[in-house]
Amino acid sequence: MTTGRVRAAAARVDRATPASRERALDGLRALAIAGVVLGHWLVTALVLWGDGGLRVSSPLKHLPGLAPASWALQTLALFFLVGGYVAARGLRRARERAAGTSGGSGAADAEWLRGRLLRLGRPVVLALAAWGVLAAGLAAAGTPAATVRTGLLLALQPLWFIAVYLAVTTLTRWAVAADARFGAAAVAAPLAVAAACDAARFGPWGGHVPDAWGYAAVLPVWQAAYQAGVAWESGRLGRRGAGVLLAAGAVGLAVLPQLGYPVSVVGVPGAERSNSAPPTLMLPALGFVQIGAAVLLRGPVERLLRHPVPWAATVLVNVGALTVFCWHLTAVVLVSAAGAAVGGVLPGLTDTPDGPGWLLARACWAGAFALVLAAFWAAARRFEGPWRGTVLGPRPARAVVAACAATALAIAAALL
Repeated sequence: MTTGRVRAAAARVDRATPASRERALDGLRALAIAGVVLGHWLVTALVLWGDGGLRVSSPLKHLPGLAPASWALQTLALFFLVGGYVAARGLRRARERAAGTSGGSGAADAEWLRGRLLRLGRPVVLALAAWGVLAAGLAAAGTPAATVRTGLLLALQPLWFIAVYLAVTTLTRWAVAADARFGAAAVAAPLAVAAACDAARFGPWGGHVPDAWGYAAVLPVWQAAYQAGVAWESGRLGRRGAGVLLAAGAVGLAVLPQLGYPVSVVGVPGAERSNSAPPTLMLPALGFVQIGAAVLLRGPVERLLRHPVPWAATVLVNVGALTVFCWHLTAVVLVSAAGAAVGGVLPGLTDTPDGPGWLLARACWAGAFALVLAAFWAAARRFEGPWRGTVLGPRPARAVVAACAATALAIAAALL
């Protein structure tokens, strides 16, 4: 496509966008998705072993000096921030529409939540269903069990995020109530729970509290970012509060590594301690820096996205954002498996990620990942909306997909 055609297509997207659209929110969501996808593509290596199977490794294991780069690629806090903002606005509008009706706000809350959960859950069920078929097909074709196991592991990995996102979405009415009562200070409650989990694991009684207890912090860690989004939507998180969050997060990022926390905010295979599994205070510290910057830079981001080309690129990422999230690691698995089958150990794809040369080669493979992901995006993004117009009809289609999803979970339970 020529430059002129790109600009013309971008102009059409720009003209079709309602004037009331808050473009900065879409920009932040696109940035969050892009950061997660690129981060996973760069730090998730599938290494070919002697038995012919692919197993997960990471350049962060061999190049620890890259750990601070993970701060730029762990952008989930922005996704939860925008999610809290959009959810609070959607719930408020649902209540306004229901005002004066016999159902009242309770019925409006329930109907809004039902629609929200269905929209979030459909891409997950479809991904599980597809992997139920794909895993069985790979095994039948003689693919090494280690490769099938690795593929399932990576395919299921992003789904924990959506599960947590579903959970915090379910808590939206209480997050809104907490914001009305305490304002932006309501962010402190989930943060305190996360801090208590860290204290239990890393305090002077360390060794007596299993690391598994740290998973109690999963919901509070991301609820803090979601709660900040609720406060932002209500106007209770302004520039002053954003500055406080940014400064507090920066102090946390400076101090916590001195207390023994890993520098990397993503998991490193074989590491003794992780900031992500279970989550630690490093994640909300980084999230507060990103949230503070997002609130302070909202105006410039909004003005940038008033230009047609960057706005069209943002729309492209946002259309089917959950589909992108569900399938971006499947693209890595399929390209790596194909590379291993055809070429064996390939630089940047199936070899050990132990040097800068691997990163350069990996950047070249990103194009192949993007092409495969684009194919999945084109085929699956329509399922983020209601399942209408299928050959079987919506109810039978849901039943078939649910059965395939159950197959994927059964295979995962057998292999993992």
